[in-house]
Amino acid sequence: MTTTVTPAPPDSTTTTTTAPTPPTATGPGVLRTLTRHRGRLIVACAAVAFVLGWVLLGAGNWPASLTVDLSGPLERTSDWIIDNRDGHPLFLYFLGHVSNVVVVSVRAVYLVLLALGWAGVTAAAALLAWRVAGVRLALTSVAAFAVCGLLGMWVPTMQTLALMVVAVAASVLLGGLLGLAAGLSDRMHRILRPVLDTMQVLPAFAYLLPVVLVFGIGVPAAVLATVVYAAPPMARLTALGLRDADAGVVEAATSLGATGRQRLLTARLPLARKELLLGVNQTIMMALGMAVIASVIGAGGLGDRVYQALASVDVGAALAAGVPIVLLAVVLDRVTAAAGRRIGEAPADRSRLRWALAALVTAVVAVGARLLDRLSWPDAWTVDIAEPVNGAVDWMTAHLYSGVPLVGGTADWAGHFTTWVLNPLRGGLQWLPWWAVLLTVGVLALLIGTWRTAATAVLAMAAIGVLGVWDPALDTLSQVLAAVTVTLLLGFALGVAAARSTRLGHALRPVLDVFQTMPQFVYLIPVVALFGVGRAPAAAAAVVYALPAVVRITAQGVRAVDPAALESARSMGATGRQQLLQVQLPLARPALLLAVNQGVVLVLAVVVIGGLVGGGALGYDAVFGLAQGDLATGLVAGAAIVCLGLMLDRVTQPTGRRDLTGKGA
Repeated sequence: MTTTVTPAPPDSTTTTTTAPTPPTATGPGVLRTLTRHRGRLIVACAAVAFVLGWVLLGAGNWPASLTVDLSGPLERTSDWIIDNRDGHPLFLYFLGHVSNVVVVSVRAVYLVLLALGWAGVTAAAALLAWRVAGVRLALTSVAAFAVCGLLGMWVPTMQTLALMVVAVAASVLLGGLLGLAAGLSDRMHRILRPVLDTMQVLPAFAYLLPVVLVFGIGVPAAVLATVVYAAPPMARLTALGLRDADAGVVEAATSLGATGRQRLLTARLPLARKELLLGVNQTIMMALGMAVIASVIGAGGLGDRVYQALASVDVGAALAAGVPIVLLAVVLDRVTAAAGRRIGEAPADRSRLRWALAALVTAVVAVGARLLDRLSWPDAWTVDIAEPVNGAVDWMTAHLYSGVPLVGGTADWAGHFTTWVLNPLRGGLQWLPWWAVLLTVGVLALLIGTWRTAATAVLAMAAIGVLGVWDPALDTLSQVLAAVTVTLLLGFALGVAAARSTRLGHALRPVLDVFQTMPQFVYLIPVVALFGVGRAPAAAAAVVYALPAVVRITAQGVRAVDPAALESARSMGATGRQQLLQVQLPLARPALLLAVNQGVVLVLAVVVIGGLVGGGALGYDAVFGLAQGDLATGLVAGAAIVCLGLMLDRVTQPTGRRDLTGKGA
């Protein structure tokens, strides 16, 4: 190190400055260079590893020596549970009581709904919507419940609604408690965060298998699977609301001598009301979607009608049960969203009186219906749409499947998509050596995340091979990749167009709202009507289900680009296309990556359910295991689905990572 002494000017002191030390070969300069070329370095190392792997390991599928057969232990576990379900203390004094509480609760709510009658339930829904959101939503609620009755689905709707009430109440309670613990304790937050991350990326079908093993087929298993699936959003948003509470308000409460309990009740929870109600909204929507899927394990209600109709390819009956599901989802979503928007507003005069009046009107309507013996929806007021819908499907089969001149029919499109996209993609993935698949997964995860995410992704993919379902998993992966590609092409195009055109954005908004509130099960109905059964229809349903989220996230990301950057580009003479490609899309990169991640997770969820309509692969194994009582097959497929979902999430989820110097990237 050298020093330079600068002559002091008059009336000043002598100062000494130190010249900077040039970076050495092992200094931070090299580390920064490596960080800057991190992607190229990873790809180069991967290329070397690929060559070495091909020379040392060669080609081939997952080795049988690395496979573990779990069918024996799982069958023995299943047999033990079945043999001890009536006598073991765990079942007698805990799980049995949980099952009984669930059954009694669902039955009690269902009896209350039946006692209110169709008029009382409709009046209660309308008055609740009126008090929360206004006259328009009240009329929408009346129309929604009236349509449920007109379609002859009043009783199944009440069964689904009873299950929903119990499942949502339990999910909100469980999620709220977990979120409370995570919001108040940093240690609990660190423990719960990876658990909630994992639970949030798992397809809904994966939740059915463990509860069936413990509780068997029936309402308890359906409710508990719904609770496990719907509780994480409530836990996340509760923790978020508590942790993001205004520190100044909390500090003021502390300075006034408030205890921890008082600070929670008077400061933190009131400040987190919006997040809490948003958590309730998300829990309701996820619970409704899961309650429909849980019909596979005996939930009954509307989901069972859809499932039975799809099993017999009766599109008309499936649509008659699917429409009430959509209407319930729309009404519940709008009511809870409106309640969230009203939080913080000044309460209107005589608010309590109006609530009391609404309750009184509901009671009068219910009593009047009972006195007139009009509790059940009149059979004369029902409309059978199954026959005309099936007639329309037959016409489509005769004309649209293959009768469209020049462009071909929907059956031709499905066949071409299977032949030209799905089959080559599946064949290519299954042709790749197993170690090459793991290497590719690791490289992709490392390029977008950290070594920890890469290790998690590789271990999750390797676990699929260990479970012995390597080929079915790659089949499912091929469907996911094909559907994700179509979803991203359409989603990015529509999202960018909606962001750049206010008129198109307003036109797409109600369509996206409706599509985002529809449960996953419902998407299978139109694709079966258009494309029949097979892997292509399952991929089409996945595209339609995931598209709204991708469009919304893309549009929001492009709109959020700094206007100053756009103005600067325009002042330099950039065209609209140049502004999009060189300014908006690069600055919206985090939102686009999030759209990719959400698209992958949502596509996987429906591709798995596509096993019900001929999608095959892991989805078929999971459905077969549930339908035939073969829990070994079902549980192995479910575990593989979990691993596949975890791998896809880690490969597509950017994480804040540190560069090689240890500083935040």
